[in-house]
Amino acid sequence: MLRFGMNLWPPFLFAGIRVLEISSDYRYARVRMRLRPWNRNAFGTHFGGSLFSMTDPFWAILLLRNVGREHMVWDQAGEIEFVSPGRGTVEAEFRLTDEVIADVLDRTASGEKALVWFDTDVKSLEGDVVARVRKQVYARRKRALALVA
Repeated sequence: MLRFGMNLWPPFLFAGIRVLEISSDYRYARVRMRLRPWNRNAFGTHFGGSLFSMTDPFWAILLLRNVGREHMVWDQAGEIEFVSPGRGTVEAEFRLTDEVIADVLDRTASGEKALVWFDTDVKSLEGDVVARVRKQVYARRKRALALVA
């Protein structure tokens, strides 16, 4: 259901971004973007903003679904490095590990925040890296729950 909704979400829909897969345990997602006239820059390659957008919400969504609604989770920071021109279809994959989830739960158990950096490569279908994206995600137990615990 989330995948279906995200594919209709205007920022993804109008940029040509498709969510291909979100695992039932919310530990994996895969996104694809084809090169279209509306997401192409003046050089005929993928617009950098679209490359960044295709990676934008996933780490926060996957982490929130795994640490639970008693946590606040959102993107804190992000950066992108353009490695090679994206001239065709590109994909990005997101894999959330047990170790990261356990680390965030441990660091936030007393009400403190956790800032976690995630790295994602946007690749051509041939496997060439087009862009490297880093996202920093903020997580903290909601205050009312942290005070009771």
